[in-house]
Order: sequence, then C-alpha cells, then structure tokens
Amino acid sequence: MLRLKRLGISTATENVAFLSAACTAYRAAEFVGTDKVEVRADGKRLYAVLNIVQDPALLAPDCLGLSVEAAARLGLPDGAPVRLNHPRPPKSRDGIRAKIEGEVLSDADLAAIVADIAAHRYSKVEIAAFLVACAGFMTTAEVLGLTRAMAGVGERLDWDTAGPVVDKHCIGGIPGNRTSMIVVPIVAAHGLPIPKTSSRAITSPAGTADTMEVLANVDIGVDQMKEQVRAVKGCLAWGGHVNLSPADDVLIGVERPLNIDTREQMVASILSKKLAAGSTHLVIDVPLGPTAKIRTRSDALRLRKLFEYVGGALGLTLQVVLTDGSQPVGCGIGPVLEARDVMAVLENAPSAPRDLRDRALMLAAQILEFDPALRGGAGLARARELLDSGAAFEQMRRIMALQGPPPTVCTPGRLMREVLAVEDGVVTAIDCYRIARIARLAGAPFDKGAGIDLVKKVGDPVEQGEPLYRIHAETQADFHFAVEFAGEEDGYRLAPVGATPHPQQGV
Repeated sequence: MLRLKRLGISTATENVAFLSAACTAYRAAEFVGTDKVEVRADGKRLYAVLNIVQDPALLAPDCLGLSVEAAARLGLPDGAPVRLNHPRPPKSRDGIRAKIEGEVLSDADLAAIVADIAAHRYSKVEIAAFLVACAGFMTTAEVLGLTRAMAGVGERLDWDTAGPVVDKHCIGGIPGNRTSMIVVPIVAAHGLPIPKTSSRAITSPAGTADTMEVLANVDIGVDQMKEQVRAVKGCLAWGGHVNLSPADDVLIGVERPLNIDTREQMVASILSKKLAAGSTHLVIDVPLGPTAKIRTRSDALRLRKLFEYVGGALGLTLQVVLTDGSQPVGCGIGPVLEARDVMAVLENAPSAPRDLRDRALMLAAQILEFDPALRGGAGLARARELLDSGAAFEQMRRIMALQGPPPTVCTPGRLMREVLAVEDGVVTAIDCYRIARIARLAGAPFDKGAGIDLVKKVGDPVEQGEPLYRIHAETQADFHFAVEFAGEEDGYRLAPVGATPHPQQGV
C-alpha cells in the first residue's frame, strides 16, 4: 500500500499520478512506458497517466502523488491508503482501431468508446487518433450515436416543468460574439427557464464561460444550478463543473491544442450538452462569412441540416439561424473587454456596441417565440421591452449575485499597443480569423485582460495614423508575439473613401 499525497499540480482535464523512483512498495521500472495506471482506494477506481519522480524531496518513497484534478475525482484525503495496478486495455479500443481503418461504428461501439473516454481510460494520443479518424469520415447516423452516447454519461438534468426549457448556442468563429450573456437575462426576465451552460474557449479568444467569469463565479454545482434556475429562471455556468457530457470536456482538452473543430464533433458536442442540461427548445446561431468557421452558404445549409437531423432524432425543437459573420461583433475581443461590452448593452449605455445589441435582441426574440403564451411575431418587441426597461439588467444582477463573485478582479491588460492605419480609406473587410489569432497570441482567454479593442469597424472611414484597434496583454512575451503578428498583417482591408463595404455573407 501507498499513502495518497495531493500535489498542487494542475493538469487540466487529465488525471496524472506521480510515483517515486525509489518507491518501497512497487518497482517504478515496471510502470515505465505504461499509458495508464489504475489507482484503487476505498472501493474507488481512477485511471491516470503515471509520471516517475526522481527527486526524493518532491515525493516520499511510500507515497503516490495525484494532480489537483485526479485527487478531486478520487475524493480521498491525504494519507489514505492506495494501490496501483496495471489496467486492462479498454475493450472499446477495437472500436477506435476500426474507426481509424475507416469503418462505420455502431451505437454500441460509440457508447463504449465514450464511456471509456469519460472514465479517463485513454491517453491523449489515443483520443487524438479517434478525433482525427472521425474528422476524416463520419456518417450522420454516427453523429447521432455519438451525441446520444455523450449525453448518456454524466449528469442528466430534469426540470420537471410542462413548458419549454430553452437554450441558445453559437457555433463560434466570430470574435466578440458574446450574445448569450445578453440573451439569458432577457429570456429569464420574461419567465422562460434558460439553464445556460457553456464551454471554455477551444480555438477562440474567449468562450461564454471565460467572459462570464470576469463578472461572477461560473463553477457552480448541479444543486446550485437547479436552485438558481428555479429562483431567477437562468444561469451562466461552466458546463465542465456540472458534469454534463463529461466526455466532451475530455475531447475538448485534446481538440484545443490540435485546433480540431469538425462539423460532426461540433454538433455532437453542442447537442449532447443541451440534451444533458434538460433543454427542450434550442436556437443555434451559425455565423456565415468569408473568414468565419462557416464560409459558404452551402456549408451553412449542410450544417443546419445535420443539426436538424440529430436534434429532431433526440426530440429537441431546434431553430438554426444563419447570421452575419463578415466581421467581429462588438468592440472587445477577450474576456474582460467582451464583459465590458455586454454590461454596456444591458445597462443601455450610449457607448454600447449597436451590432452586439441588435444581434442579441434578434436571438432573444427567436427564443421568446417558443413561449406558447406569447403571440406569434411578438418576440422582438418583447425582447426590446425587457432590455430597454432595465428588466434584463436587473435579472443579470440577480444571476451574478446568486452565482457569487468572480475568482479574481480583472482589468484590461496593462501592456497596450495601438495598430495604426497605414493609409487613408474606408474599412471594407476585417479578417475574423486573423483578429482572433492576434487576440489569442496576446494571451486571451487564459489572461482575462488580454485581447483586442476594436476602434474601427466595416464601413468606418479612417485616416493614416489613426488606430484600427488596440492590443492588450499581461505578459511581455505574449505582447511581443501579438504585436509582431499584427505588424505582419493587421487583418484590415481598406479601400478609397466611397468604396462599397464588404457585403454581408449569407444573411
């Protein structure tokens, strides 16, 4: 037996165990090259990657160290007796191998793979191989099977209500498109339950959970989430903390560094989370533009049909909305700057970005139309009434109060550089993809204050030497990378004054 030692080492979504090279109970050499080990204690079982510690000052020979995440999942105190085993290879590995070879997997195959992923039985290399294989070829039936399997592992919420439980999700790809934080308080103020759970950013400078964390705690548990939705009809929580579709969080942890975000995985990820959250009616925002995730109308229509097929088979009432993705939304890109824009809209401030306000109202109207008590076509007027009257802002304050204060107080990054126009003209296009990359290089979303503050949008005139946007960063290295990358290509297209702005795509 070994003694459990909680080590203050965070390993994100992965379980990691640490064994002394001078271990007195096991020969460390027996586990060298092992993908995973099985940790057993008090009737519990945990699968973890094993690292060997050479320095005895870091870990005693009779201890087994666990990372922060692994220790939390095992749920035992320091000093608890634990054992190590060589785990049996997951039976579902044959399914992963079959997918790599191009075969179509059955629902049972997918359910077994997802269960083992959620149990952390696979290494990141194996998960990456599965994701790449699925990116190469996946049928609509497999997408449906994967979605069902992902929703079936972890918590499954039931709101015990006869009316609709609504939600909204954007597929991403457009910097600054933080409409959920405006839509949720509008819809909640109307009285429809909207238990909004969001992922952290995968490839973008900020996800809804990252931005909401500037204003309030997002790591709320299932019980608190249920109480809050009953009390104020809405929440804005991180889905990973409430254990909804936990396999999705493991997959996202591998997708992020590989920059993988396929249509099929996107649909399974979004709909599995919404199904597990107990949503019955859902609006999907699909931005369409030349530098967005979805760049052609035909691709947008194919994605819409995939959402409708899977959502319909799962019993969800789904509305897929194609929106303008030709440029970033709002002014701020990055958690702190986006939170500033959101609160400006909710407070009806004169400085509030008009495009963010209008888009949020349109999406909120789509959701309000799900209310059978609301006259058809009245959704937009009702959404505008709730925003203009301050009712949405008050509802947001209630949501923030119930979720609790943010873990840290954040401000825009202290390092700032303006990117200036090199000539006179009018802005005809903004490259969403490049702007997002600059913001991420600056440190967003990991540094909450990092990002970009847009000064000019499409259609705005600009003179040589005027700022197009400002880069904010917290660390000198990130600041240097972002400024250098923006210097190579700023992401803006200018034309002589009087030229036609880049047309909106597909809306």
